[in-house]
Amino acid sequence: MSVSLSEEIAPLLPYLRRYARALAGSQKSGDAYVRACLQALVADQTIIDTSHGVKIGLYRLFHVLWNASVVPPTAHDGTVSIFEQTAQQRLATMAAESRQTLLLSTLEGFSLPETALIIERSEEEVTQLVQDAIAEIDRQTKTDVLIIEDEPLISMDLIQIVESLGHGVTSVARTASDAIAAAKAQAPGLVLADIQLADGSSGIDAVKDILAEMSVPVIFITSFPERLLTGERPEPTFLITKPFNPNTVKAGISQALFFKGVEEVAAA
Repeated sequence: MSVSLSEEIAPLLPYLRRYARALAGSQKSGDAYVRACLQALVADQTIIDTSHGVKIGLYRLFHVLWNASVVPPTAHDGTVSIFEQTAQQRLATMAAESRQTLLLSTLEGFSLPETALIIERSEEEVTQLVQDAIAEIDRQTKTDVLIIEDEPLISMDLIQIVESLGHGVTSVARTASDAIAAAKAQAPGLVLADIQLADGSSGIDAVKDILAEMSVPVIFITSFPERLLTGERPEPTFLITKPFNPNTVKAGISQALFFKGVEEVAAA
């Protein structure tokens, strides 16, 4: 890539990785697709159409490569999480393009016209694809959610969002210790976590301790996504930036539960 194109693409990569991970259901698989996209660009810069801006061009190129299955799904080698093991099973129940459209228009914040450009569909088709995705995900089994958040107003918003989707809230924790205790008292089916908590403790540390005891999908909701999207491991598969759009949180919850283990969903 030329220096100028590289410079324009570099700040977009953390968010492209976020999109790829949410789409694939794992950091490993998502990052593999992003690497393939970059390798294709290095080989031939003319494959990216920047007439509508570099960001739209980059996501459009990624969309083409994803649909072409340039990178094979991650093999189950005994170390793959329960979320990845069930991803392909659940993908079979939903058109991939519907999920792509939902993520682009909510998690990534593209407008309806921009999403239509990226997936090369009409705006009417994009609207229908989003509706189809939401309808399919809503058929997933409901679960209980642990919220780790120290701001009361934000906690209230998250509770309302969670309950509007038909889920329940097990607890709202303001500190890492409270979150760990709440998870031990009642195992959640999903965790929504901030990274900076009331007593100076870390939501990241709380999540690490919780995941050491149980397998549960986690969505980080933070004002500082760059602290988590560093390109280093481990990084979250699901990450939402504050201030958030309620529809973005709803889409994130739906995506996280989409990849949740079948056995865990049934038990939640």
